[in-house]
Amino acid sequence: MNSELQKFKGMGVAIVTPFKPDESIDFQALESLVENLIGNHVDYLVALGTTSEYPTIPPQEKEEVLRCISETNAGRLPLIIGVGGPNTKAVLRRMESVAPFKADAILSVTPYYNNPTQAGLLAHYQLIAQNSPLPIFLYNVPGRTSCNLKAETTLRIAETCPNVWGIKEASGNMHQILYLLNHKPDDFLVISGDDLLTLPLMAAGMDGLISVVANAYPAEVANMVHLALSDQFIKARIYHDRLFEITKACFKEGNPCGIKAFLAAQGRIHNVLRLPLVPVSETLQKQIEAIVKK
Repeated sequence: MNSELQKFKGMGVAIVTPFKPDESIDFQALESLVENLIGNHVDYLVALGTTSEYPTIPPQEKEEVLRCISETNAGRLPLIIGVGGPNTKAVLRRMESVAPFKADAILSVTPYYNNPTQAGLLAHYQLIAQNSPLPIFLYNVPGRTSCNLKAETTLRIAETCPNVWGIKEASGNMHQILYLLNHKPDDFLVISGDDLLTLPLMAAGMDGLISVVANAYPAEVANMVHLALSDQFIKARIYHDRLFEITKACFKEGNPCGIKAFLAAQGRIHNVLRLPLVPVSETLQKQIEAIVKK
């Protein structure tokens, strides 16, 4: 495995976008979050992913968020930028806009709403790969997109697109994931997109995690992933068990609602989301506050 690919074997964090009470972006809190991640053994950063609420962030603000993360990071960690959507030509145009932000790769989610066939998905990613200025990681999350990128299609993309370096797999389909792990090329990373399932998936051969929970608990999640990568699964399970209730609560009422509630309880951000997302229920908020206090 080449050294450029190796730097994405480990734990990345899908960074939240903190908002002020008036719903404007809280750049001071965002800088603080990035610094905290860098100081707690995170391997790379992921900007403008699902957890960032990017559908509610207009283009100018997207650029401001990227600039804040990139300048705060200052090249200390690799940076992946989310560039995806239901319009292939629009994705191609957006890829050109990431050049100023010193990104190392692009994370591109499957086209949502259109419900393309596997042939359509293959053509979509092949065209993106042909035109991308950066390496690409596929992102399969059918629970959000209603569009599943099957293992056979992923393998075909890996075979025909050398600059597609891997996939963030969040289908939760164990048969599909195991098939992919058993047939993938050696130089193709399969990264977990599901905090709760990461340890058993890494035992099966996954290369790491792009985490939501690590926004609030970066050191604990990083320790679990790094121990698993070094085949120390008994020690890794200690962290998995510690994180179990946290992770369940984090996703009980959706992402990023849960992780923002955790960060607010830690005093790191305001518990503010943009509609159609709303904060978690009072019952879950109290449960999360109790977990943080404990």
